[in-house]
Amino acid sequence: MKLVFKLLFTASIILISKAGKAQTGNPIFKSKAYTILKDGVIQGDYKAKAVSSTELTSNYQSPVNLYQSPEIEFKFSINGKDNEMPVGKNHHINVSGWNTSPLITFGQHYQDTREIPKSYLKPGTPFTIRLDMREVLEAFKNKGFYTAFNGDKIYKDDFKGVYVAGNTSPLIWDFDNIANHPDLQLKDPDGDGIYEVTLLLNQQKEQRLTASSWKLSKDISAFPQYKSNYPLIDALYNLALEEMENAVEPDSTFRTGKEWAGVWTRDISYSIILSMAILQPKVAEYSLMRKVKNDRVIQDTGTGGSYPVSSDRMVWAIAAWEVYKTTGDKNWLAKAYRIIKNSVADDVKNNYDPKTGLVKGESSFLDWREQTYPKWMQPADIYESECLGTNAVHYQTNIVLAKMAALINDRDASVEYAQLAEKIKQGINKYLWIPEKGYYAQFLYGRNFKIRSPRSEALGEALSILFDIADIERQKEIMACTPVNSFGIPCIYPQIPNIPPYHNNAVWPFVQSYWSLAAAKAGNEEALLQSMSAIYRPAALFLTNKENFVASNGDFAGTQINSSNMLWSLSGNISMVYKVLFGIEFQANSITFNPFVPQALAGNQILSNFKYRNAILDIEMDGFGNKIQAMTLDGKPLEKAEIPASLTGKHQVKIVLANQAIKIKREEGANLVKDYTSPAVPSVTYTISMVSMPDFLSWKKIGGAVKYKILKNGEEIQTTQDTKIFASSNQFEEYQVIAIDKEGMESFASEPLTLYPEKAAELIEIETIISKENLPYKGFSGTGFVEISKDKNTSINIKVGIPETGTYAIDFKYANGNGPTNTENKCAIRTLKMGEFFLGTIVFPQRGKEEWSNWGFSNAVQVSLEKGSHTLSLLFEPENENMNGTINQAMLDYVRVIRIK
Repeated sequence: MKLVFKLLFTASIILISKAGKAQTGNPIFKSKAYTILKDGVIQGDYKAKAVSSTELTSNYQSPVNLYQSPEIEFKFSINGKDNEMPVGKNHHINVSGWNTSPLITFGQHYQDTREIPKSYLKPGTPFTIRLDMREVLEAFKNKGFYTAFNGDKIYKDDFKGVYVAGNTSPLIWDFDNIANHPDLQLKDPDGDGIYEVTLLLNQQKEQRLTASSWKLSKDISAFPQYKSNYPLIDALYNLALEEMENAVEPDSTFRTGKEWAGVWTRDISYSIILSMAILQPKVAEYSLMRKVKNDRVIQDTGTGGSYPVSSDRMVWAIAAWEVYKTTGDKNWLAKAYRIIKNSVADDVKNNYDPKTGLVKGESSFLDWREQTYPKWMQPADIYESECLGTNAVHYQTNIVLAKMAALINDRDASVEYAQLAEKIKQGINKYLWIPEKGYYAQFLYGRNFKIRSPRSEALGEALSILFDIADIERQKEIMACTPVNSFGIPCIYPQIPNIPPYHNNAVWPFVQSYWSLAAAKAGNEEALLQSMSAIYRPAALFLTNKENFVASNGDFAGTQINSSNMLWSLSGNISMVYKVLFGIEFQANSITFNPFVPQALAGNQILSNFKYRNAILDIEMDGFGNKIQAMTLDGKPLEKAEIPASLTGKHQVKIVLANQAIKIKREEGANLVKDYTSPAVPSVTYTISMVSMPDFLSWKKIGGAVKYKILKNGEEIQTTQDTKIFASSNQFEEYQVIAIDKEGMESFASEPLTLYPEKAAELIEIETIISKENLPYKGFSGTGFVEISKDKNTSINIKVGIPETGTYAIDFKYANGNGPTNTENKCAIRTLKMGEFFLGTIVFPQRGKEEWSNWGFSNAVQVSLEKGSHTLSLLFEPENENMNGTINQAMLDYVRVIRIK
């Protein structure tokens, strides 16, 4: 096993305090980035202090406005799409001495070449950007469309506006949401084709400021009270309890965050698992039921119109099980079982991959496309990805179903769901484990031949440990090998170039909390203390539980979106006390204790007024380590660290830890690495040469790359330092190129480029089968297109002639203008069959709001077909209901059948 960039924590982290000797001023945790004290945090000039268990002070202020560069980079966007120039090619201007940009022509790169002394951008600097759109408008007039750099046609009838995206506030790189920012839209009031917008750069906004003090203002006495020898942890626990009360709406449902109104399936579910099932079981139930429709779990609005492109809604099941374990409510058990069972039945048809055993759909919680995926991936491609975190969720969902079924004596179902879980587990360990890295891959991705992304994915790695997807040895290996940065574990590693922080280059405290739970389970004290410190640092300095912060500098103001009082962040903070220090774990009929107190946090800890079903527990614990020396209930020794659910009334629990130092090998500590960004993704083109020369693939040199890995049909065929290889189209071949830098870090693979002889593909125009629509959409092939909806063309039979036996990829050219690519819930879903034989699910994700002339391909279903004539059926079946329930619609241009093997 090779540990990439392995730096032993012992070189940069000093665990100074010993059992019972921690004092104010003596660090609990110390790194080059910050220090955690018994009663405070120090990070450079910034300090936070716990005045008492109910009061905190901090002098932290985000430095984001102080040292802002006057050099801005930006590009223009028609209809909120990244369609002006290739990824990574942006306009560059130094605004020093200018209040207006030169006139920039859409699609023509502008680089400011002036030599200007280094300076900083003053807060509140006005700057006007001028854009020449006359070539675009002329194309609209003469041809009815403008052809973008990548060959996409933007039709005049679809033109809704032009925007500017960029790296300096108020500019954002979020193309999907840029249409929601009217201040970034350029206007042409006099109709001369010159568009302008005036921006106020480097604004000092309220959300970039933090309070200087916090003092408890709510009555939290109804909740468990925590007291330790560490005022900082006591105060942060109480801060989290107060913010939890802020997060309960008048209708007794959870609010996701100060800036995030409403109930969101994944947010509430991950929060409930962490601690809200313990503290707010009824609010948890109400919130979970708010995310149910037709006795099925709701997938929140998302990529391509939500489900099934996004499929991590099933974390609801794990949360529902956590609620049952805390309450023992049999009615809740029966209700939750029915809902989960119905939802899994749909997922088995729409998302389960029988080939790999894995489950398709976007990475759990990482739902901002280019933040964790290569930009070439369309929503249909994201649907086809098979992601670590999402598969961990589906695995545990089936484990939960098996346990629920056993409790209600549905034994056959219990066996069935246990078998489904085992298939997913086997798939994860077979296809996603990377032996040379020592952790699981981020996901499988691609088109006809999926490959593995070697990036780590923090939440998925943690869940694989917590759910026992990894065996004990692998759990230790994952904890020791997964990269972490100075300020915590980034969502993914390495980072993606030219993508601003949000999921990319960011730490999310709730993910850090799951990583802490995993560190405790794996028995890794070094990783655990570092992870807990990465939770306490931002909460203390910012005086709130923020949504996220920048991984490279620890600041909350540098991410694209951020919220205070974030539900899952505060839930994770609380879980450090309940589920790590006291090691409380709920079973179906009992509560168990597996405490883990790092030696640096040794001492006396009290958790009183802890409610468990019909009992109230006052728990006192002394010592350190993860071994219990003795445990008593009301003074009587317990053979096992377990209390039955039948216990009633008030009781005293005493835990004495063994004070055993945890010894691990030097290579089993934690993998602290430097911040790192991978090379950019190559863009590959195919050139047909003259008769005497072979055809070739080529790409532009990627900055920082020293070589390129060439893949054909998902397998490496060579590495080269050149930017060209010879290729032919004599048979089906799918090529991708990966850039590799001097450290061996890889880029994402390029968009698959397929070559095949004309005879290998058959295109069948749908309008030759079904009457075409009389709608004013453009850009289709043939003589027209066909509409499919819940009541129109719900069954289409397509006859295909197969010239020779082989494996064929079947997909559809379609349009879906029912919503943008990033939100809403109108992804169209259909079942593909041959006779009664199920071939697969076809998804038609949204491609742009009202962009019905924006045509693209669905996912492809691979089918083994014998030579001869076959009839394929595209059907709308009950499992194909989307999250909208009413609109399940797309326009179909043609079906494509290509022999790939």
